[in-house]
Amino acid sequence: MLAKRIIPCLDVKDGRVVKGTKFLDLRDSGDPVEIAELYDRQCADEIVFLDISASHEKRDIIIDVVRRTAEKVFMPLTVGGGIRTIEDIRSLLNAGTDKISINTTAVNDPDFVSKASRRFGSQCIVVAIDAKRVKSGSSGRLSPHPTNMPRWEVYIHGGRTPTGLDVCEWAKEIASRGAGEILLTSMDCDGTKDGYDLELTRTISENLEIPVIASGGAGTLDHFYEVFTLGKADAALAASVFHFKEFEVATVKKFLSDKGIPMRIE
Repeated sequence: MLAKRIIPCLDVKDGRVVKGTKFLDLRDSGDPVEIAELYDRQCADEIVFLDISASHEKRDIIIDVVRRTAEKVFMPLTVGGGIRTIEDIRSLLNAGTDKISINTTAVNDPDFVSKASRRFGSQCIVVAIDAKRVKSGSSGRLSPHPTNMPRWEVYIHGGRTPTGLDVCEWAKEIASRGAGEILLTSMDCDGTKDGYDLELTRTISENLEIPVIASGGAGTLDHFYEVFTLGKADAALAASVFHFKEFEVATVKKFLSDKGIPMRIE
């Protein structure tokens, strides 16, 4: 069985790490390169940078952060936020990124996923999905489901814009277009520390053959255990519990390993 992964996530705004709740109320958490070095020492499996203030004007900021991070840490690095062109991907890869994460551009132009996968290989193309639970009977362009089944809608623009897309159907489409894995964030659970959305994670994991990274809601060690056993995730992403030193990555990995979850322990 493949080892499960623990992935700290750094939301980067104007060159600083920030963290909020349900995508709001952001507060400063430190320098991204220094934090990445800390997680490298704690044996994180990968790290994710999400440029939440992404625009072409600020692209040079994240490129600089990526370059400085790649010089100091050796775990795989994924970068997302504001990626709109093949040249954006090339620039990030040249700066030291291992994988790129796309969200809004994938929704606006699904063929971009196919083009990027063909150009750079599916192993470095991650599609991020920001998912929000929809009440039964809601109107819109969501795919039809029985009323007793859960539904989630895809949001873009940093969780500000609903798309009408059904999360499960969208995940299947981007997998067929060559995405190498899915970064699945529950907007309802993000920053709450009440646990991952296990139903959402399990639903997507069971319907895809590519890896699913669960994101949003980690607050206890048991939450990590649950997302792997009940949610069937391939990796668990977390931010605030690591940034504010509630747990070290190594502590989480040892806890999971002791409970029989395959982990890379160094």
